[in-house]
Amino acid sequence: MFGLFNKKTATWLGVDIGSSAVKLVALSRGKRNLCLDSYAVVGLPPAAIVDGHVQELGVVAEAVEKGVKICGSKLNNVITAVPSSAVIIKHLELSNAFSEAELEDQVKIEADQFIPYPLDEVAIDFEVLGPHALDPDLNRILLVACRNNDVIQREASINSAGLHCEIVDVDTFAIERMLSFISRDNLKEDDLVASIDIGASTMTLNVLHHGEIIYNREQGFGSNELTNSIHIQTGMSVEEVEQSFRLNEISVEVEAMLIEPFRHTIAQQVSRALQFYYSSNVQNQLSKIYLSGGCSSIKGLVEILEEELGINVEVTNPFKEMEIQAKINKERLLQDAPVLAKACGLALRFFDQR
Repeated sequence: MFGLFNKKTATWLGVDIGSSAVKLVALSRGKRNLCLDSYAVVGLPPAAIVDGHVQELGVVAEAVEKGVKICGSKLNNVITAVPSSAVIIKHLELSNAFSEAELEDQVKIEADQFIPYPLDEVAIDFEVLGPHALDPDLNRILLVACRNNDVIQREASINSAGLHCEIVDVDTFAIERMLSFISRDNLKEDDLVASIDIGASTMTLNVLHHGEIIYNREQGFGSNELTNSIHIQTGMSVEEVEQSFRLNEISVEVEAMLIEPFRHTIAQQVSRALQFYYSSNVQNQLSKIYLSGGCSSIKGLVEILEEELGINVEVTNPFKEMEIQAKINKERLLQDAPVLAKACGLALRFFDQR
């Protein structure tokens, strides 16, 4: 069992280990709302994370440690996540007559039927969601399974930085939690909202309905294409290009030559992702799209997407309704917020009823 559904603790540090950077978000309970205490974004070399797997543990641990120093956090209990691509999620229906120990054994028996690896190579956890709507004698069970190595590498990256990895979540659940948090006061009962995260190498579409992700799809497209183009054209290092994006210091020439055409490429990729979504027998139109990831703040992207899709589009800022510690540069936070969406969703786990 890998602790996904462990009880909440006082810890509030979410650590998102992405393919190009480690993102940390520290949340606490403020006087009226949740409070952002601190955050950090620390870049990673391309070989550190490959296809969602930690390849250079020491490098990742060093980045996490550097992020904690930037945050100035004295607390060390952490929640991180494995990517959804590394996880098998299954909904089961089992008798409510099982005791806790019997239920755990039965879940393992069920898991053995659909997990394509020996169970001793797999980390498994489950949660009882409640009684079945049509049969009160059955409980709905959410089962999550992941290769042991993927969990161990994430935990080790955190623990090697002098922290304690208390919970390993799934990134889809973090996005679900974050989306529910930022849209909770703005949705009608049947509204569907989407999160489109444009990462370094992958673009992910998640659709939320009634507080749950009902559709998830990844496709091979990301900001690396733009970063490498700028690197080749200007001679800047990849790290310098990414830093320039974060600080909004891209030159006018690069903007016109490379970024403007890339906006239209993003729009094409988003449109393609939505075509797959609507072809999956989904009837309802999306009410809103939240953009996250490094490319989401590109000037003019929201307007192009709204014109192309006919849907309200907004750059994700999970901290909009939070209290912000005075030491945080609010202008810089506004630029960084879309990159911190997943880390925020992880930290929200400690203030969540799930």
